[in-house]
Amino acid sequence: MLLWAFLGLLAKLAAGLPPLQVTAMAMAVGGMLGLGVTMARGRLGRLRQGPLAWFHGVAGLFGYHALYFAALAMAPAVEANLVNYLWPLLIVLLSAPLLGLPLGARRLAGVGLGFAGCALLVGQGAHFPPGAVPGLLCAAAGAVVWATYSVTARRLSVVPTEAVTGFCLAAALLAGSLHLAFENTVPPDGQQALAVLLLGLGPVGGAFFLWDAGMKRGDPRLLGTLAYGIPVLSTMLLLLAGEGVLDLRVGMAALLVAGGGLLASWPGRRSAPA
Repeated sequence: MLLWAFLGLLAKLAAGLPPLQVTAMAMAVGGMLGLGVTMARGRLGRLRQGPLAWFHGVAGLFGYHALYFAALAMAPAVEANLVNYLWPLLIVLLSAPLLGLPLGARRLAGVGLGFAGCALLVGQGAHFPPGAVPGLLCAAAGAVVWATYSVTARRLSVVPTEAVTGFCLAAALLAGSLHLAFENTVPPDGQQALAVLLLGLGPVGGAFFLWDAGMKRGDPRLLGTLAYGIPVLSTMLLLLAGEGVLDLRVGMAALLVAGGGLLASWPGRRSAPA
């Protein structure tokens, strides 16, 4: 999640490159990073997985980003981001029907506080113009795809995290093919190349390996709630970089998100031993 917080800043530095081109290049970097680590550990055989694992991985990684970039192309960024950041809420809520994990009033209250902070941060002046409906639907679909991918990853816990290497490389190949079909290639300058490299090492590559391990070994309800910190941290980094102004709205959003995460992660009352 800390790596994902740099997505906005690095995307800003890569501005001017077509979105599918950025996706293909960044995921190729992330895939090559994973390939190097996997080979060094002598675990290359773990990339051999069944069709279900490949469909789950490639559809999740590529599908989310394709829908997200389509949303930004067809809808105002603020409104699209507000709808897209429903995915942390959906992760917590989907944990009950898909994994059988109880929610409880305390955890739901934490989710509510986190969502309020997210809405306050990215929803100022949101008016959802009628022409943006297709883009907003893409943003909502992207949220559903990423939440479903994240929660169902726990059902595929037998699939090792090293397999994400293959998923990244396949998603990069798919994004590159679509880029060549629908976009014009733009040679990156020095700043853009560095931004894409860092994207691949972090938010659009390396972070996928950490997220996969977290969803399979951790509590998806807690991770989904704490994910509301991503837009807050991303905004803070942009502010430090000179983008925007720190105001009361940002401070209140940070408090709501931090409070929601604290409430959701607070240890519950233990039952007395029999």
